[in-house]
Amino acid sequence: MSMSLVYEEEPVVNPLDLVEQFVVANDWAFDRRSDEELAVEVPGRWCNYSLYFAWREDMGAVHFTCAFDMKVPDNKRTPIFELLAGINEKLWLGHFGLWEEEGVPMFRHTSLCRGTGGLAPEQVEDLVDIAVTECERFYPAFQFVIWGGKSARDAMAASLLETVGEA
Repeated sequence: MSMSLVYEEEPVVNPLDLVEQFVVANDWAFDRRSDEELAVEVPGRWCNYSLYFAWREDMGAVHFTCAFDMKVPDNKRTPIFELLAGINEKLWLGHFGLWEEEGVPMFRHTSLCRGTGGLAPEQVEDLVDIAVTECERFYPAFQFVIWGGKSARDAMAASLLETVGEA
């Protein structure tokens, strides 16, 4: 089934140009690999996060990942997959997955730009903020499973505790 609507589409400016401006304004290390790829390193509370933006003009979409600086050992993959399922139930935007080849957990999201003229600066800022916030929120859960030997359920419960104040 093919669906279409007749309209005149404005050309989409490469949204990675806007992302690069945002990255430069925050003084983050980055590598603009091509017109379609941008890699960024962002400092976090628990680790540095590797952000990756890919622009697909033919799809009118920007794919985004925020990868942890940690590897999941093969013997911990099953409980990590359980943890990923539990975490993803809590998210409104994006999802967590495991980069199978590298064994690296990451937050992922794709934004469609077709018909919108591209991404707005606020969208880039919100996307990065949400991704890093969620990674910071769940980083301890991944550590509890990988290094602490906790179950996915126990790790989720510990990561969802709201703390007040500082010790």
